[in-house]
Amino acid sequence: MSDHKPVLVSGVKPTGDLHIGNYFGAMRQFVELTKEGKYRPYIFVADYHALNTMQDAEEMRRRTRELVMAYIAVGLDPERVVFFKQSDVPAHTELCWIFDTITTMPYLMRAHAFKDAEAKNNEISVGTFNYPLLMAADILLYDASVVPVGQDQKQHIEYARDTAEKFNRIYKSEVFKLPEPYIMPEVAIVLGTDGQKMSKSYGNVIPLFATREVLTKAVMSIVTDSSGARPENVYQIHKLVRSESDLQALYKEHEGSYKTLKEALIEDLDRYLAPMRDRYEELKNDPGIVDQVLQRGKIEARAASEAKMERVRAAIGVN
Repeated sequence: MSDHKPVLVSGVKPTGDLHIGNYFGAMRQFVELTKEGKYRPYIFVADYHALNTMQDAEEMRRRTRELVMAYIAVGLDPERVVFFKQSDVPAHTELCWIFDTITTMPYLMRAHAFKDAEAKNNEISVGTFNYPLLMAADILLYDASVVPVGQDQKQHIEYARDTAEKFNRIYKSEVFKLPEPYIMPEVAIVLGTDGQKMSKSYGNVIPLFATREVLTKAVMSIVTDSSGARPENVYQIHKLVRSESDLQALYKEHEGSYKTLKEALIEDLDRYLAPMRDRYEELKNDPGIVDQVLQRGKIEARAASEAKMERVRAAIGVN
C-alpha cells in the first residue's frame, strides 16, 4: 500500500449476529470501497466503544473474532487494509483524554446519542456521554482524509473536525488534519421475513453465514401476501441476488406458486452466500489467520498512532 494515498478510517462495533441485511445494507459497499485502491484504509474493531452496551468478557472476545472473520469472509483484504482492534492501540484512549481537557460539557450535550439517552430518561454512562471524543481520537490519530458514514452519522465527523480545529488553535499547531465525511450511497432497506426491515430485534433475519438447512427454514418462513401477482416479500429479497429481468420471467412462469418461488430463492441465496460461508468456516477452523491479521494490524496501527502522538505530546508540552 502506498503511503501517499489518502487515509480512510472506519470502526465497526462487535455487537449483534450478522444477517444478510447487514451485508447488503452496508458491508458489501464498504468492502467495495476498500477494494478501489484510492485509499489507505484503517479499519478497526471498536471494542472500547462496544463497552457502553456489552459488559461480558467472553461475549466480547467471541463477537470480536466473529466480526473479523465476517469481514474477511465477505471480501475485506487484509493485504490492502490495516485491520486492528481499538483496544490494541493505547493512543486512542490517551488522545481521548487530551481532547477531554479542551472540551466543554454543553458541547457534548449536543450529541445525538446523549440526547436520545436523555429523552429515554436513561442513567447515562460517562462513556456514552463522552463517546464523540473517543471517536474523534479514532479518526484524527491516522490523519484520515475520509470517513465512510451514513447520512445520519455525519455529526460524528463534525465533532472530529471541531476538535481538531480547537486543538490546533489552542496549541498553535497544525497537528491534526480535518477529515471529510464520505456519505455511503443510499441502499434499499433489506426486508426481513415478516416484511419489516430486517433486524435481529424483530426476529425476522436470514443469517449471513447460515447453513443450507437454516437458510431453508428462514426463507420458508417469509410471510407471503396473496393479494398481488407475486409474493412481494420473497421478490424483494430475491432481487438482491438475481437480476430483475430474470426474476420477471421466473415469477410470471410460477405466478401463484409461492412454494416454488421460495425454493428458487433458497437456491439463489445459497449459491450467492456459499463462498462467503465456506470462507467463514475455514477461518473458524484456522483461528491463527485471524490472530495474524490482528497482530499485523496492531503493529501498523501502533506505529502510525505513536508517530502522531509524538507530535501531540510535543504540542502540549509533556514529551
